This record gives sequence, structure tokens and C-alpha cells, in this order.
Amino acid sequence: MTNKVTTLNILLHGEPVALITNVGGDRTLFTFMDSYINNESRPILGLNFKDPFGGLLAHFNPTQTQLMPFFSNLLPEDTLRSYLANRAGVNLQQEFFLLWVLGQDLPGAITVESADGEALPSGVFPKNQETLKHDAPMRFSLAGVQLKFSAIQFPKGGLTIPATGQGGSWIVKLPSSRFDLVPENEYSMMKLAQLLGMDVPEIQLLPINQIDNIPKGIGIYGGNAFVIKRFDRDDGKAIHIEDFAQVFGVYPKDKYKKASMRNIGQVIGIEGQNRDIEEFIRRLVFNTLIGNADMHLKNWSIIHKDARTASIAPAYDFVSTVAYIDDDSASLTVSRSKKFSDFTFDELSHLAVKAKLPEKLVLETAEQTVAGFYEIWQKEKSHLPLAQSIVKAIDKHLRSVPLR
Repeated sequence: MTNKVTTLNILLHGEPVALITNVGGDRTLFTFMDSYINNESRPILGLNFKDPFGGLLAHFNPTQTQLMPFFSNLLPEDTLRSYLANRAGVNLQQEFFLLWVLGQDLPGAITVESADGEALPSGVFPKNQETLKHDAPMRFSLAGVQLKFSAIQFPKGGLTIPATGQGGSWIVKLPSSRFDLVPENEYSMMKLAQLLGMDVPEIQLLPINQIDNIPKGIGIYGGNAFVIKRFDRDDGKAIHIEDFAQVFGVYPKDKYKKASMRNIGQVIGIEGQNRDIEEFIRRLVFNTLIGNADMHLKNWSIIHKDARTASIAPAYDFVSTVAYIDDDSASLTVSRSKKFSDFTFDELSHLAVKAKLPEKLVLETAEQTVAGFYEIWQKEKSHLPLAQSIVKAIDKHLRSVPLR
């Protein structure tokens, strides 16, 4: 561990907006630059930095080992964190240095660089671990648990993962070692959402043998990968996004608590337009119907398509989890309950009132989504690349959801 004072520049759309300083002993301080504070037309870094009157919060407590939640949520979790930290030769617990080494391809329009052009100090590397000096660390895109990498598409189809893992406009999500046919499951659920009119990025179910440069040492547990177009990139240009763990200032370990679907809806109602509210309700109803018990705070995001406005980001991470774990509880409370069997139009009405959303709009959107789902599910379920066991699990689950 180094006790040297080290500072990182935080850039938004390539412009410096803030500093994170490691003052030694893994203690870090976050400060906005005066130029950002004094800029009346400053781009939004994150909704959590707004004060109750819409101004900018400018004073923050120091943190120990972990970064403040907004930046901690830019980093990968669990298996992916271990893999990338090991490859980079960085201690996975020291988030300041992990952000430094991964800072050129973070989610959204944030990049991180040394304020003084320094190289990563050798004192941050775990003991007895050889640093990969001649091989740049693999980068990652949207933070998460599953092993997934940025990739570049060939003109004639297929994908390649760049040697540095950096700069791709697609996300490759490899099969799970724990559950069968997750790529097929996710592709099918996202396809259904697309057919129902939700904002779904371009997706593919791609044979793994059509993906070049998959890092060595990664076990391959199935024949296909799920591939999705990055919605935080547009022809190489970064678009700023933030997930709702960042919005609410919640650390990744608390992504299943500390907030509810009602809280998410309230933010979307304040920051967005009616079309954002409709999209939120469509996704909430749809993920209840397919039995997705993993729609936690990091699986909902805000996108800043320009510097000053926010709207709900495109959909991602739709998987029918009841196909693997029979569960009657969603990951977050809706308004009063998190049980799928309590998900009624009355629960949605309660959410609308408490979140100050237009009740008529909420209920009409929910009714349309339910009707559309049953029609499309009956028509498409035999044509999707789903195992029969998954189809049966969803059909069984639907009988317990009181929405007809």
C-alpha cells in the first residue's frame, strides 16, 4: 500500500469536472473543480449530485478503501471484478486504483486519468502476483457480475474482442457456469420486450465460434453468447448514463434494498416525460410477467442524451429467473409488496399515487402491456430459442400473477 498522495482527473465527455485524491492509507477525497461548479450550463455528472433545489452539492465526506457510491458503481462486481483485477495486477479491494486502471472505458461518458501523468504505483499490487506489464488489462463496459466484454463487429458479421478489451460498441455476454442457456433466455426475453414496443438495443444470439479473441482461461459452458449493442456509445461517441444505484447513492452490495420501484418511478416522473413513465411501467409489468426476480437498482438506468436532460435508458438484463429458481419475490418492493402474487392493478395504482405519476397513464399502460404480452407470448413461445423447461416455468409463473 502506498502512502503517496495521488490524484485522478474525472472527465465527462472529455472535459475535466472533478478530482479524486488518494491521500494515503486508502483514504480518498472527491471534489468538483471550480470551473465545473461555476459553469451555469454544466453537463450533469449524476442526479445524486443535485441538492433539493436542483443546485450542485459541493461538499463530500472522505471514504475509506471504497470510493463514494457513484464511482464504486462504475466498477465491476464479483466474478468480473476478480477476473479484471487479477489480469491488471491490481488489488481488487482498492477501488481507487481499480478505477485508475479501468478508467478509459467506463460506462457512460466518464473517463479517468492520472492528474500528473503518473503510472500506476507498484505498491498497489497484491503480494506474490506478477503484474502483466506487457499486456494491457481487459476493459469492461456496463458494470455487472457476468463475464462480458466490449467487442467490435466485422463488416461481414461476427465479432472480435480487441486485445485491450477497449473501444467496442457491442457487449458480449458469455454463458453462465451456474445456469443453463442464459444467453438464449435473455435473447428471448429481450426479443419479446422489443415486440411489445419497449426500447431495446440491437441484439443477437451468436455462436461462440463466431467471436474471436475470447480471453484464454475462460471456461465456455454453452454454444451461444448473448450480444447487445452498447447504448452508451454512438459511432464511437460516448453517451452519459448512470444506474439507479448511482442515482440513489447506494453501494453495489445494497442494490437489492435501500430503494423501491416506487422510488425509481418517482425519479423518472420528475426527470423524464410521459413516454419515460410509460416505458418504466411497461418494463415493470413485463418483468413481473416473465418472472424476473433480479431487476435490482443496477438493472435500471438513466441516459443523458444531451448534457442537461435525463430519460430512462434502453432496456437490458431481462431474464426469466423463475426458470432457474422458483421464487415469488421480486428483487425490489413495488409500492407495498415485492411478491409477484401481490402484483395487482391496485398495487400499480398505489405506486402511481405515492410516486406522483399520472394514475390513468400508469393503469392504461399496464393494461395494454398485459394484453399485448399474453397475445405475443402465446404466438412466439414455440418459436423462440427457449428450452421447454423455461417455457413451462414461465407458464406456471403466469398462473400466480393476478393480472388478467
